[in-house]
Amino acid sequence: MPHMTFPDRAAGAIMGAFIGDALGLGPHWYYSLSDLRRDYGDWITGYTDPKPGRYHEGCKAGQLSQAGFILALTLRSLVECGGYDEDDFTRRMDEELFPLLDGTPVSGPGGYTSQSIREA
Repeated sequence: MPHMTFPDRAAGAIMGAFIGDALGLGPHWYYSLSDLRRDYGDWITGYTDPKPGRYHEGCKAGQLSQAGFILALTLRSLVECGGYDEDDFTRRMDEELFPLLDGTPVSGPGGYTSQSIREA
């Protein structure tokens, strides 16, 4: 769409990232297409709850994963600081994310914490 401005395109990309994160919460990390289809059908048309015993169990359709939580935290920092500020971003991670984690994979916002965040 050539008539869109750079800010419009950036806003669309950010919205797309949040929508994609929320759409992926339920069917996240299936390694078997037959298992995915068994649980969700041939085509996923909306936000879905994670199945019991799967990643993000306990979260509800449309919620963000931990990656979405970190994206929101990053954007708040960028907007409030007028650009990337390492001290502000790391302070937010220390104050807003890390207190919600207990060092295990199945913890924190989004119901799953990646290895890299657990090690941080």
